[in-house]
Amino acid sequence: MSINGKRRIASEAMDDSELEPKSAGAKPSTGFLSNDDLYLFNEGSHFRLYEKLGAHPAEVNGVQGVHFAVWAPDAERVCATGDFNGWKRDQHDLRPVGRSGIWEGFVADAKIGQCYKYHITSRYHRYRVEKADPYAFFCEVPPRTASVVWNLDYPWNDAEWLKQRRESSGHGAPVSIYEVHLGSWMRAPEENNRSLSYREIAPKLAEYVKSMGFTHVELMPVMEHPFSGSWGYQTTGYFAPTSRFGTPQDFMYLVDTLHQHGIGVILDWVPSHFPTDEHGLGYFDGTHLYEHFYQERGFHPDWKSYIFNYGRHEVRSFLISSALFWFEKYHADGLRVDAVASMLYNDYSRKDGEWMPNKYGGRENLEAVGFLRKLNEEVYKNYPDVQMYAEESTAWPMVSKPTYVGGLGFGFKWDMGWMHDTLTYMTKEPVHRKYHHSELTFRMLYAFTENFVLPLSHDEVVHGKAALLSKMPGDDWQKFANLRLLFGYMYGQPGKKLLFMGGEFGQWREWYHDESLDWHLTQYDRHKGIQKWVKDLNVLYRNEPALHEQDTVHEGFEWIDCNDMDSSVLSLLRKSRERQELILCVFNFTPVPRFRYRIGVPKGGFWKEVVNSDASEYGGGGIGNLGGLYTSSIPWHGRPHSIEINAPPLAATFFKHQL
Repeated sequence: MSINGKRRIASEAMDDSELEPKSAGAKPSTGFLSNDDLYLFNEGSHFRLYEKLGAHPAEVNGVQGVHFAVWAPDAERVCATGDFNGWKRDQHDLRPVGRSGIWEGFVADAKIGQCYKYHITSRYHRYRVEKADPYAFFCEVPPRTASVVWNLDYPWNDAEWLKQRRESSGHGAPVSIYEVHLGSWMRAPEENNRSLSYREIAPKLAEYVKSMGFTHVELMPVMEHPFSGSWGYQTTGYFAPTSRFGTPQDFMYLVDTLHQHGIGVILDWVPSHFPTDEHGLGYFDGTHLYEHFYQERGFHPDWKSYIFNYGRHEVRSFLISSALFWFEKYHADGLRVDAVASMLYNDYSRKDGEWMPNKYGGRENLEAVGFLRKLNEEVYKNYPDVQMYAEESTAWPMVSKPTYVGGLGFGFKWDMGWMHDTLTYMTKEPVHRKYHHSELTFRMLYAFTENFVLPLSHDEVVHGKAALLSKMPGDDWQKFANLRLLFGYMYGQPGKKLLFMGGEFGQWREWYHDESLDWHLTQYDRHKGIQKWVKDLNVLYRNEPALHEQDTVHEGFEWIDCNDMDSSVLSLLRKSRERQELILCVFNFTPVPRFRYRIGVPKGGFWKEVVNSDASEYGGGGIGNLGGLYTSSIPWHGRPHSIEINAPPLAATFFKHQL
């Protein structure tokens, strides 16, 4: 179905005569918006606004059409304009609903698939503009900007997944996330390098992620956005998946397919800021409606975008409705909330004199704190089997602790400190690493203050930072060995895992959003070795309770030796909860093999070597421990037993105690 409507430029000049209605306009609807709806909306506690505002096919007095409703409290006049009236601005006036600030009306014969906008005349300065619908379910393919009348009917087939997903994403579950940008994961080079549609990518992505052993995918923002180069982080459609790859039902099919393959779906969601494009939320009715009035609080200096006014009741209703919408209508299993730090601090990325303190004189954005707490309370109240993830880069306390103990209420927080410290360390030449040993060990001073996800995300492989493989020092052999070591170290650490696409097979070049990943590299042995290593780590992580059951509590972790900086070797234990299974992880961060390296262990008997990143099947040199080692009664590292291992160069080795 074509959605290419004929439209006028949003703020095109017109005669005053055009402001006078030439017809009866849109018919008022009765009963669509109740008094309770209006009260809860203005109170900031209506969290299903997508059922009431926007464009909804309806029948009034036996006539089929569409009910339109939009919030524009400082408008003098609002008209629905679109394919149904030849984009005239004077035929279908909406009517204000009491003092709610909402305008509504019923347009007979308007249909699903037709494009529309709201033409708004402000009571201030006679500002006139055409706006896309903030609650639209579907939009035109960018760079076109109209909204599209649509419904969200879809026959879901993921009931089995939904029944068990609570067990798949909790603090004690093995959560291994594959971060994906849909427009560049895989393209069709034989067709002018076009992106795959939601339905085309669905089986390919599901089968690949399942074969690699990941438990979840995290999709970089799929919400509609005007500029592809923003990667989706400049959102205009908070209730609409981007039309670049298909319809809402096509996106549902993608989520449904992933669920049927046993894979959870986490969506990036951006309530921290929104773009200044004229058709979007900014200056919506001639006033700062969605954004904060003051420049010091309403405009983001880094991203040149508007910042939501979290103190406004209706804005809170809008954003929390958006969050719940993706769980209800698209069966999302989690939201990763972007740029939380920028929301929490009034002085974020601002110099002295460029920000406004809160009412107590502090730098904290109290309204944003209140919003985030309410957001998480509503999500977990309505969907207790999903997760909320915070991308928060500061030391704000208790981000992932419940609101009833003073936390922000998220389920997990990205450990940005671990990511930066670890990558800084790994880029050092091995001969210098002993002088930076604390960059590996510092994390354990705070590792259990939050429920952490360890991310190796898209932000680390763009803007001249180099791909993970290219960051590594040394010749090609050492680069691949270092990358395997990095992944092994991540899977040995307590915390859930996240890896951005392309890293799992060692892409050489930085990620670029307009090109496919370099899948041809997987035909080469070293790249296949990296890929198999990540797969085997995922299998081990999922199968061994010691590596995931106590990811978020100190009882699941114990240093064996974190002080051998001269050898640049770390050794640690991971422990399961009930059966007290033990996994010993040893990491050699130099290209020098450590033969007969003695390590103290708490239990005697046989320690089986379960994975070794230096194995030849991964592209390594094949130095190992012949399947495992028996302990001797020599006390070491304060433990009653010890083993002498071969610690391969630039390698991670995992041993499991045999009960």
